[in-house]
Amino acid sequence: MRLLVLADQAHPHVHSPRFPENLGPFDLVLGAGDLPGEYLEYVASKVTVPVLYVPGNHGEEWVGEGPKRRRPGGAVNLHGRLFPYRGLLLYGVGGVPRYREGEGQLSEGELLALALKPLFLLPRRLLRGHGVDVLLTHAPPPGPTAGEGFPHRGSPAFLLLHRLLRPRLHVHGHTPLLGAPSFRRHRTPLGVEVVHVQGYALLSL
Repeated sequence: MRLLVLADQAHPHVHSPRFPENLGPFDLVLGAGDLPGEYLEYVASKVTVPVLYVPGNHGEEWVGEGPKRRRPGGAVNLHGRLFPYRGLLLYGVGGVPRYREGEGQLSEGELLALALKPLFLLPRRLLRGHGVDVLLTHAPPPGPTAGEGFPHRGSPAFLLLHRLLRPRLHVHGHTPLLGAPSFRRHRTPLGVEVVHVQGYALLSL
């Protein structure tokens, strides 16, 4: 399965009249946070595959303002939700560990509760090796793809989710990638592939 992953900024290769043909085939779109609602709507209007996203910490995943503000049409907000697709099971957690007051700021207790929410899938993990197949978050787990500054630190709650449900793939955004490629990745000692995306990336699962 080929995944188009978006995070943290609208990219001209995606927000283009040539999209999606300019990127080749893909089977699923994942938005890892801090993406304008109009951008997500545009993507959803151009593709025939599901568009799943989690909110970031800057409150951008809305269309309109004030009382008429709404979530982007055609896209599924995966925060705290499971989504089955072609034999895979995806789970999402939006927001980041709290570093100030504001939208998308969660305490470690709140993140832990979200990490434990799909714990009922533990039998699936024991039978199939993975309680969930893809974990989509905005914030990183602690480790090589986390940031050095306090606002971009990783959440230990995600490491607990790794341990209990052993996702195949954990995709996140949030951490700046200054002057670097559009994504970087590493494999944890538990075998979870962690991929940090900025802009867009095409991944194979």
